[in-house]
Amino acid sequence: MGAPGSGKGTQAGFIADKVNVSAVSSGDLFRKNLSEKTELGVLAKTFMDKGEYVPDDVTIRMVMDWVNNPSNGSGFVLDGFPRTLPQAVALDEQLGSVDKVIFFDVPTDDLIERLSGRLICRKCPASYHKLFYPSKKGLICDQCPGDLYQRDDDKPDVVTNRLKVYMKETQPVIEYYDQQKKLIHIDASKSVDEVQNKLEVQLND
Repeated sequence: MGAPGSGKGTQAGFIADKVNVSAVSSGDLFRKNLSEKTELGVLAKTFMDKGEYVPDDVTIRMVMDWVNNPSNGSGFVLDGFPRTLPQAVALDEQLGSVDKVIFFDVPTDDLIERLSGRLICRKCPASYHKLFYPSKKGLICDQCPGDLYQRDDDKPDVVTNRLKVYMKETQPVIEYYDQQKKLIHIDASKSVDEVQNKLEVQLND
């Protein structure tokens, strides 16, 4: 768990590789279901087209369909899910319990700086940062000929609102897992390698 820009996606991939399981985010599942025009994807699109949040029950069904796939029978890493308390409760009801919940903690000012400098390639999954990880070709991707752009939701005023919404939704989830003594806070304001080292210590504990 962690706010947008906390680096949870990068670290989820590290955990998954370390223990040889798959990692997935709810965003990945939304994109997959939308592109494949599944029943759940079509249902989610009806809310997204109206500018509304996809209801928890739809998100939960998408995630649990993935979790229950036999290929994930040996374990998995969920990136950014659960995000709300109903999602957390539903996950426990389906699984019995989760092993550990890692919360990547980053000061708000740092998150705004990270997100408002992010640039995305139009043609491939590559992402860059104006300050921390610029493309060597300016506004052209290093990995393909695609041009780089800033998502509307990465602009500073939008980022600030996104973070407020995230914390309002997620604070009850943090408290829920804290009460179960499963929540581990990691200072994710450091470098990727430093955060990874701290994470590895926690995983081996």
